[in-house]
Amino acid sequence: MDFIIGAFKAPCTISISISDARSRKQIPWKKGNGQTTMVCVFQNQENISGEVVIDPHRGKKVEHLGVKIELLGQIELYFDRGNFYDFTSLVRELDVPGEIYEKKTYPFEFSSVEMPYESYNGVNVRLRYILRVTLSRNFIGNIVEYQEFAVRNFTPRPSLNNSIKMEVGIEDCLHIEFEYNKSKYDLKDVIVGKIYFLLVRIKIKNMELEIRRRESTGAGSNTYVETETLAKYELMDGAPVRGESIPVRLFLSPYELTPTYRNTNNKFSVKYYLNLVLVDEEDRRYFKQQEITIYRLLE
Repeated sequence: MDFIIGAFKAPCTISISISDARSRKQIPWKKGNGQTTMVCVFQNQENISGEVVIDPHRGKKVEHLGVKIELLGQIELYFDRGNFYDFTSLVRELDVPGEIYEKKTYPFEFSSVEMPYESYNGVNVRLRYILRVTLSRNFIGNIVEYQEFAVRNFTPRPSLNNSIKMEVGIEDCLHIEFEYNKSKYDLKDVIVGKIYFLLVRIKIKNMELEIRRRESTGAGSNTYVETETLAKYELMDGAPVRGESIPVRLFLSPYELTPTYRNTNNKFSVKYYLNLVLVDEEDRRYFKQQEITIYRLLE
């Protein structure tokens, strides 16, 4: 029995190392199995280089039909049976068919890699970048090793950033105006605004500002939408009076936000909304929703 098990055991170990991993910024990243690991961070158009080491187990020789490394950008839709859709696919052949008797090191490099989308871990979708090494074998199955990394892309401050001004009204009962200083925010920004009460004939108990993330995946009848409330900020506790104004100042940095994703590779979108919520003394809720854009500022 041990002989049979040994026949299917990989005859070697494969490791992938990124050349500047020690000096490069790293972030925690949740893998497909739910475990969290630290991964290197890259930007669009960067070079990615390193080494692949194949180390045969003692007394083993590794017969193979070739060794290659791929750099893949993939989108995984969880409801689609876990299928991956590649939007970036680069290949480097590391070795021709042959045999490996002792530890062997293969350098690799991918230059100016197109990585247009940021890495993302969502409710129904995951956008990831991986290095995948494949040692091809006949009959017994290939040996495959993965190394994930993350991509963070930065945007200059927008030249045009209009303020938001809207009204909320219930006929003859409530009329308020609210304004925010802008409609586009970087991840470390502050939302600044003001709420004006022009007519108040219902008993308001409290008022909150929420940040919501809406993730949309798929298309048509197979569209899945998940909405998460990431933040709740109490603006007021007690009944306002006509003519009163309430200031708004909400810091974004404490919350786990990502940039806005708009129809990414025709597979998913991630949008953010500010929800102004009023609750009366009978616990009825009135709200007004406004979309905002989140981006990662180029510093």
